[in-house]
Order: sequence, then structure tokens, then C-alpha cells
Amino acid sequence: MTFEKIAMRDAFAQAAIEALEAGVDLMVLDSDVSKSTRSTVFGKAHPERFLNVGIAEANMLGIAAGLASAGMTPVVNSFAMLLALRSLDQLRQSIAYPRLNVKVMGHYAGYSAGPEGPSHHAIEDIGIMRSIPNMTVLVPSDAAEAHQAFMAAVQFDGPVYLRLARNPAPAVSSHREQFVIGQGYELRAGVDLTIVGTGVMVARALEATDRLAASGVSARVVAMPSIKPLDAAIIERAARETGGIVTAEEHNIYGGLGSAVAEVLGETVPAPMQRVGIRDCYAESGEWFELLDQYGLSVDAIVAAALQVMERKDQVGVTR
Repeated sequence: MTFEKIAMRDAFAQAAIEALEAGVDLMVLDSDVSKSTRSTVFGKAHPERFLNVGIAEANMLGIAAGLASAGMTPVVNSFAMLLALRSLDQLRQSIAYPRLNVKVMGHYAGYSAGPEGPSHHAIEDIGIMRSIPNMTVLVPSDAAEAHQAFMAAVQFDGPVYLRLARNPAPAVSSHREQFVIGQGYELRAGVDLTIVGTGVMVARALEATDRLAASGVSARVVAMPSIKPLDAAIIERAARETGGIVTAEEHNIYGGLGSAVAEVLGETVPAPMQRVGIRDCYAESGEWFELLDQYGLSVDAIVAAALQVMERKDQVGVTR
């Protein structure tokens, strides 16, 4: 399957079919948005392994908990904001607390619901999921990585939250042979500072690096598809070797990637740092990439944050 021009949700559907046909004991559930999440593609291929529970997200998670208790690997699908907010009680009590093997697909994450408006924009989900004990949190950058992340998730024993965007995202991870939970990876070498990105912001980090290079700034780019567990080693190494960090995420600046990276730096190698993310506000209806630009997630914002880090490095005398 070619991934470059398809959406993460389409990659998920194909991966689910492949996982079942490879022997994983899947049961895919949806809460009446199967056309949007593309779980209907799986359902048409394997109707005996698909259940649409209707508009009942909390009940869906309870059903998934029962299936997992019986030894199956349930995969639940809905919009990210519904799973992270409306169904949080069931997610915590029925799945995370007993550490059941349920895979939670959070679709239309970030601003990718676009015209649906702020009621459907998921800008708090990473922080919520990251704070729940036993929960693994994965945020792929493109369709190819979404496919890999799903295959890794169904091989992992325990609850996993997989965050998926609605529309096709620029392909940045196609060179990777394997997805490893708990690992980030370097996409671009650099010595002056490091940009750590997740999700669609990885592509924007790469574009920002090109602009910075034109100004004489050598920026490293690290992709971080595993938010929890986080690859602390690659962050610590980046801080030691480049002396400054910028994080870029399609999420509130509180609780997400920026917070996780700051926690690592505070306990290991303190370094000048700037967070690029949603500045603790709600948006309005609009197209996905337009909202990214409007609310501080543009390439220009990443470049500006990088230059601020460089200035702070000079002020505090960081020489690495």
C-alpha cells in the first residue's frame, strides 16, 4: 500500500485488516462515526469482527473492557475529543486501572476536525491520556507511521491511545523500517539547537529547519511519535549536544509534548527551551492548515521560537 497521499484514518483501516488476517484476535468497535473513522472499511471486510454500538462512547469502552477480559484485542474508534473527555470515566476505571488490552483510536485529533468547530477540536487529549497510569500514548506524523504505530500497538499488551488526524499529512517517516514504542528518531542532523516535533508538526519542523539553515542556524529535528513512554535519552542527548530545545505540537502547550520534554530537561540537562503549540485557547471553525497558522503552529512560529532559543543560549553562555 502507498501511504504518501492518504490520511491516517485510511492507513488505520488497512492496518486493522492486515492485523486480523495476520492472526491478531481483533474486534473493532465504533460509535456511529464509522464512515468518518474508516472503521467501516474494516467492517465491510470482516463484518463478524465489527460492532457499531451507536452514539454511546462510554458504553463502547465498557464493551471493549469485557472483550479484553475475555482475551480479545478490542479496537475502539471515535473522535478524539469524545474519547478523551466524554468517556474518560470508563477509560480510567474500566480499562486503564485493570490495564486491559484495549486500543483506543482517537480520530480527528487536534484541529483536523476543522469546520466542525471547537466542540470537535481535540486540543487537550494528549495531556489527559498522558496523565492516566498504564496508558501508552502514540502520535504518528503521517499515514505510514500511523500504519506502523497501529501494528505496534496491537502487539503491545496494555491500553494504548493512538491519535490520528483526519486529512492527509505530508509524508516524513517513509524511510523508517520499524516503529518502536518508547523511541523517537532523528530526521535531520544539526548542532545549534533541536526541534522536537510530533504529529503533523514534524513536517513543519523540517520546513522550519530549511529556513533556519538559510540564516546560518543548524537545527536538528527529532520526531517523537511515542509521547508516553517518552524517549528521554534522545532528548537528553539533544540538549547536551545542541544546547537548546524547541517543541512543536498540535495541542495545548499545557500537558502535551512540551510539558513532557520540559520534565525530562528539568531532571537531566536543563537547557533553553521554547514550546510551539496552542496557547491555551479555543479556535473557531476553519480549514485544518489555516487553523494551524492562525493559532501559532505555523512554520514561522517554529522559526521564531528557534531564534529565541538561540538568543537565550547567547545570554546564558551556552557553548554546546
